[in-house]
Amino acid sequence: MAISAPKDKFFGVWLIFFLLGLGTLLPWNFFMTATMYFTSRLKDPSLVDSSANQTEAAGEYRGVLEAKFNNVMTLCAMLPLLLCTCLNSFLHTLISQRLRVMGSLLIIMLVFLVTAVLVKVPMEPLPFFSITMVTIVIINSFGAVLQGSLFGMAGLLPASYTTPIMSGQGLAGTFAAFAMICAIASGSELNNAAFGYFITACVVILLSVLSYVLLPKLEFFQFYQDRHKKQRPDEDNSINLMSSESQAEAAQTRRQNVSMMKIFKKIWLLALSVCFTFTVTIGTFPAITADTKSSLRDGGSWDLYFVPVSCFLLFNLCDWGGRSLTAICMWPNKDSVLLPMSIVSRLVFIPLFMLCNVQPRLHLPVFFHHDGFFIIFMIIFAFSNGYLASLCMCYGPKNVLPHEAETAGAIMAFFLSLGLALGAALSFLFRALV
Repeated sequence: MAISAPKDKFFGVWLIFFLLGLGTLLPWNFFMTATMYFTSRLKDPSLVDSSANQTEAAGEYRGVLEAKFNNVMTLCAMLPLLLCTCLNSFLHTLISQRLRVMGSLLIIMLVFLVTAVLVKVPMEPLPFFSITMVTIVIINSFGAVLQGSLFGMAGLLPASYTTPIMSGQGLAGTFAAFAMICAIASGSELNNAAFGYFITACVVILLSVLSYVLLPKLEFFQFYQDRHKKQRPDEDNSINLMSSESQAEAAQTRRQNVSMMKIFKKIWLLALSVCFTFTVTIGTFPAITADTKSSLRDGGSWDLYFVPVSCFLLFNLCDWGGRSLTAICMWPNKDSVLLPMSIVSRLVFIPLFMLCNVQPRLHLPVFFHHDGFFIIFMIIFAFSNGYLASLCMCYGPKNVLPHEAETAGAIMAFFLSLGLALGAALSFLFRALV
C-alpha cells in the first residue's frame, strides 16, 4: 500500500531551497556590483616611492591592472564554475551531500569575511588584484559545487521544488541591482558601500547555513530522502545473501544504472536547451545591453539611472518573475516541441539589442532609437530567460528513474554552467559586431 507524501508545512522546504538558491548566486552578483570599488582600489597610490621612475612604472602597472580587471574577473569566474560543475557531476556519488553543501557554504562565507576585512586594509595594487582574483576563483568553484548539489537534491523532490532554487537565484540579481541603485542615490563612498555589500552577503550565507541544518529535520524532506533510498535497486536488500561473484555483478549493475551517459541520453534535449538559453542570454546581457544609452538628451538624472534601472534592475525583476511563474504554471510540457522552439526563437534578441542605441558602435546602424523599444525587448528577453530555463531545470530530473534524479540534476547544472561560459565567450564577438 502506497504511503501518501506529507505536506510541506508552512512551505518550510520550499523557503529553505529558495534561500539556498539565493546563496548560490548572491556572492557573484555582489562581486559584479562592486566592480567600481575593485577598480578604484587599483588606482589608489598605496606605495610611496622616492624614485620617480619606479613611481611612474608602478602607475602604469596600476593602469594595466585596472583596464584588464573586468576581463580577468570574467575568466576567473566562468572557468572554475564550468570545471567544478563538471567535476561535481562525476564526483557527487563519492562525496556526501552534506559535506558538499555545508562545506561550500562555509568556505564562501569565510572568503566573504576576508574580503570585507580587506576593504579596511590598505594594500598595493598587485597584491590586491591577485587576492581578489583568487577569491573570485574560490567563490565560483564552491558556488558551482553548491549549485550542482542543490539541483541534485531538488531532483529527489516534486518537480516544482526546482523553482525555488531558480527563483532564489533570480532574487540574487535583483538584490544586487537594488544595491547598485541605492549606492548611486546615496552618494556614499565606494569603500563603505562595498563593506556593506560583503557583510550583507555574509549574513545571507549564514542564514543559508542555518536553513540547511534545519532541512533534514523537516518531515516533508525526510519522506523523499527515505523514498529515494528505498527505490534504489533491490540488490541493497539482498546483497548479504549473495555470493562474492553475485555481489560484484550487483555492484556493476548499480554503476550501470546510474551511468552518466545513460542518464544524459534521457535528458540531452533539456540539457542542451538550458545551455542554449543561457548562451543567448549571457552573450547579450550585459555585454551589449549595459552599453545602451538613453535617447533622451535632457541631461537629467535619467541618464545616470538608465542602465541600472532599465538594464540591470528590469532584467533581474523579469527574470525572477519568469523563474517564479513555474511554481504555478508549467507549460509547455517536457515532451512538447514548443519548448525547444521557444528557446531557439530567443536568438532574435541578439540583433534586436544590437540595433538599439548601443554606444560606441562601428558597424551597424541604430534602428530602435527610443528607450521604449529597449525596455520592451528587455522585459520579454528577461522573462523568457527565467521561465524557459526554470522549466528545463524542473523537467530534467523527472525524465529519469527516481534513483537517477540526483545525477540528472547535476548534469543539468553542468549544462547551465556551460551555457554561461559559452555566452561569456561569444559576448566579445557579439559586441564587436555592433
